[in-house]
Amino acid sequence: MAFYCYLLECTDGTYYCGWTKDVVRRVEMHNRGQGARYTRARRPVRLAYFEELESQSEAMRRERSLKKKSHEQKSDLIRQFNEKTHES
Repeated sequence: MAFYCYLLECTDGTYYCGWTKDVVRRVEMHNRGQGARYTRARRPVRLAYFEELESQSEAMRRERSLKKKSHEQKSDLIRQFNEKTHES
């Protein structure tokens, strides 16, 4: 079973980081106001970045490491992700 770590971009330009088993469902929940308290006041959110990991513990570790990154570092990660995604 796959797990995912993700970054959402909120309407105020901030990022929210989380982990889940189903990225699409989780983003929908955030946009319905059923996600984290942080995103409820910052809707709509958009999925800016995600990565697939092999275990829940790995996803949670990655979430902790992403939360420690600065806004600029997260922006760079998202930019690299989008460039890589659009190369295909």
